[in-house]
Amino acid sequence: MTQPTQSTASGPSGGFLAEVKDAVTTRAALLVLGVLALQLAFITSYIGAFHHPKPDRIPLAVAAPVEQVAERSAKQLGELPGTPLDPRAVKDRAAAVRQIQNRDVDGALVIDPAGRRDELLVASGAGASLSQAVEAVVGAAEKAQGREIRVIDVAPADQGDSRGLSSFYLVIGWCVGGYLCAAILAISAGARPANAARAVIRLGALLLYSIAAGLLGAVIAGPVLGALPGPLMALWGLGTLVVFAVGAITLALQGLAGVVGIGLAILLVVVFGNPSAGGAYPYPLLPPFWSTIGPALPPGAGTYAARSLTYFDGNGAGGPMLVLAAWAVAGAAITVACAVMRRGRPGAAVGSGLPDDSPSVPRFAGDGEPGR
Repeated sequence: MTQPTQSTASGPSGGFLAEVKDAVTTRAALLVLGVLALQLAFITSYIGAFHHPKPDRIPLAVAAPVEQVAERSAKQLGELPGTPLDPRAVKDRAAAVRQIQNRDVDGALVIDPAGRRDELLVASGAGASLSQAVEAVVGAAEKAQGREIRVIDVAPADQGDSRGLSSFYLVIGWCVGGYLCAAILAISAGARPANAARAVIRLGALLLYSIAAGLLGAVIAGPVLGALPGPLMALWGLGTLVVFAVGAITLALQGLAGVVGIGLAILLVVVFGNPSAGGAYPYPLLPPFWSTIGPALPPGAGTYAARSLTYFDGNGAGGPMLVLAAWAVAGAAITVACAVMRRGRPGAAVGSGLPDDSPSVPRFAGDGEPGR
């Protein structure tokens, strides 16, 4: 058997620079630069969203026994500097409570013209930071007019749900499971499925995982820890949809970009999705960019729906559930479409430099190099 030459056994003979070039491939260097960009985007997104929460057009109902009083008060509150509130006059206290329970507004001021003390209705189940912001803004406005407020929480967060954050953390956990499950499917058998049948099998495996993850997450948050008093079956369904939607997105991005798709999924769900989800600071307290994208991304849609199911009898959950369903359908469709298109391109797997799960393609080990 021929013995390897000295240069083959010990590596390149061009000195240290050649060793570096051989150890760190161009593809690896580009991936590292991508990781650096992802890290900086993470820092920018989280600090940008959370460093200076400011109330912006918080929906507020204003009720009074006399319609003109309610309309005048709503107008005055709407003219506060910085427009922290978006007030609208309603018929009476009962109408104000209904609007809170329907998630049309985040608070209500019930004025008593005969006295100097009014009622402020809040809903800490929608987020403690939001109800505290409503109390601070309205309280300051009332004090400036020589009036007082009595705060009543009409949709309080459960005793085991500190600051109303359990819904957010539950959804974030579901999202993590979704993209990790999809990533593992790629790592174990190739980033891109070899054909449509393989893509459907991956989606089927993801669905089974989503059902299990949705149930177990709802059980842990509800009966086990007592953090969320919401209906178990409804939360189970929501969890299944969240996990499958995020997993399907990840599979779709992997189908489009190979293993780089995992990083793109993290960018979408973690870097942009988590800080804009309305967890620590609901939408009216976030800067415009994050408050705009939050409802359209899975973490935000899932968090809003979870709070609606838990504290508002499901009111307002329909829209976010449709958002999640749209992501799930789009992700599944793109995953299958990419597999079909890839199957029709001879030699695509070899030319891509990334493995797929076709048995006819040589297996790869490590950083895209043939296994030895």
